[in-house]
Amino acid sequence: MEMVENRFELVHLAARRSKQLIKGAKPLTKSTNREIVTSLREIAEKHVYFEKKESLETKEKEIPIQLSTFTP
Repeated sequence: MEMVENRFELVHLAARRSKQLIKGAKPLTKSTNREIVTSLREIAEKHVYFEKKESLETKEKEIPIQLSTFTP
């Protein structure tokens, strides 16, 4: 849970990544499991995370969260 603020964010992130994997995205970790398990492993290994972007107009307001992947 270090990569996400709460369990709801974790579920949302895992679901979005699972959909990407189902549509043919290349897994970022070795796994023979289903897409949802693979996405959770990627999150745990810090390959996939939410990136919050700040608005140029108001820095206190949060912009919708964008899915990002870590590439070494």
